[in-house]
Amino acid sequence: MSNESRPQGDTSAPLPPADESHIDEGALADDPAVRDHPRYQQMFPVLTDAEVDRIRRFGSLSRYVKGELLYRAGSLCPGMFVLLSGKVRIVGRDGLGHERIIHTYTQRGEFTSDVTQLSSKPAVVDAHVVEDVEAVLVRPDELSAMMISEADLGEKIMRALILRRVLVIERGQGVILVGSSNHPQLLALQNFLRRNAFPNMTLDAQRDPEAIALLERLTPQPNDFPLVVCPNGTVLRNPDEGQLASCLGLIPEFDPAHVYDVAIVGAGPAGLAAAVYAASEGLSVAALDCRAPGGQAGTSARIENYLGFPTGITGQALAGRAFVQAQKFGAHIGIPCEVKALYCHKQPPVLELADGRRITTRTVVIASGAEYRRPVVADLPRFERCGVYYWATPIEARLCRKEPVLLLGGGNSAGQAAVFLASHAEHVHMFIRGASLARSMSHYLAERVASLPNVTLHTHIELTALEGAARLERVHYRGAGGIEGSMTAHHLFVFIGADPNTEWLRTCSVSLDSKGFVLTGAEFGEAGVHAMPLQTSVEGIFAIGDVRSGSTKRVASAVGEGAAVVGQIHGFLAGVR
Repeated sequence: MSNESRPQGDTSAPLPPADESHIDEGALADDPAVRDHPRYQQMFPVLTDAEVDRIRRFGSLSRYVKGELLYRAGSLCPGMFVLLSGKVRIVGRDGLGHERIIHTYTQRGEFTSDVTQLSSKPAVVDAHVVEDVEAVLVRPDELSAMMISEADLGEKIMRALILRRVLVIERGQGVILVGSSNHPQLLALQNFLRRNAFPNMTLDAQRDPEAIALLERLTPQPNDFPLVVCPNGTVLRNPDEGQLASCLGLIPEFDPAHVYDVAIVGAGPAGLAAAVYAASEGLSVAALDCRAPGGQAGTSARIENYLGFPTGITGQALAGRAFVQAQKFGAHIGIPCEVKALYCHKQPPVLELADGRRITTRTVVIASGAEYRRPVVADLPRFERCGVYYWATPIEARLCRKEPVLLLGGGNSAGQAAVFLASHAEHVHMFIRGASLARSMSHYLAERVASLPNVTLHTHIELTALEGAARLERVHYRGAGGIEGSMTAHHLFVFIGADPNTEWLRTCSVSLDSKGFVLTGAEFGEAGVHAMPLQTSVEGIFAIGDVRSGSTKRVASAVGEGAAVVGQIHGFLAGVR
């Protein structure tokens, strides 16, 4: 097939599975790196007989014979298995069929699975029955109920499930990416997998022997890169994030007949907080996001002024904890799920997803945040992901290691990125239009930026043009007094704010301000018909976080609004039932 006729995301036949005949032999040992892990006891605890009895009332007795699979990487796992007798071997397997034994369950009271079982996501490991097994199977909804009812036991199990997912990510089993390290689409897929906590490994198409051997078999065309090998062996050619998510089984299912109490559009700090508090108070919750948990905050290298974290926390870690917490209380979280339209003129409202599915709900919380603002510079799209980035993660940090970088913006996000990049890049040049960082950045962060020896702040300056062939090579700017200049730059990080993500609201008559942010509560003045501060111009539709007009653009404020909106939702539902 030629370059022109091969469709993007074209799928090849699955690669043949590796020979698994050796897996059931008892002589194989667990991975010593896992056995010597400092948190091994927390990762693989053994429940007492009393604790097993407490779990029994939530699950059902199941039996499996030697040679069966409890679950397989890439397929849905029925739930958590609490071993009563027998032996189960957990094997990590990547898309090329490489296998590594992670752990063997042999003791009564051990339990399988990781944190994905709370959301009925696909397993990322195989579970082989080595000796006939009798176990208590606790399905996802039963597991959530158990964790709420049995708090101390739930804490022990939750910690183990989270640590196991982290372990598998560290060990690299899962999806295989093949391409050059600076390929823009490869970077996008790496970010998608990292933010969604899915284990993956990247092979250099030109240097790695396994990648070279794979390419000889698949004979890809230049436009086929990056290649992706899913855990089941299916090969994708230059897929987008949606195609990758579908291959990995990440697209969630929703019961079309179910009517939710609240549907939350956006899983940033505001949306996740609303999901946690609403679900914990017994409301039926659906939370949707088109990319990953955390929103823009999820890309922050370190948040240091959020209450309760004196040493700071990364945006991804904060979002990951909130994501798991919402699932613990029973929220149905759909990621990636893009909301295309909201139909709010009939009750109950209906959300339409990009794939045509519809979700019916009594109330809607608009928490869709904002889209990264782009500077008005010619040819900017041509360099996006080829030298222009809107976030700073470890993936981008590796690309610019020991090279100078240019950072545009002077807000808190820009400051966090500058501090993070300064530990990787040779030098960080910050361009801001104003005279100082004092008006746009928190004092502690501005002081830290000023103290870094390899960060230079350039004031009264704006970007005018970008230059380069296959990648960004040079930037042009205008300084104070109209003085023109240029500098060599292969990496440009843009943090100049964001515009509201409200395009999907065109089908609903929610009132917006002049900049497109959603108006709520008192902002309607005398014309307003609703007293609830976070309710929009349409009854039952609420707005929180960065997308709301007049909101404070801080994580703590977004979380506070996410908690506050739940009380107002209760008030609304009480009036319509």
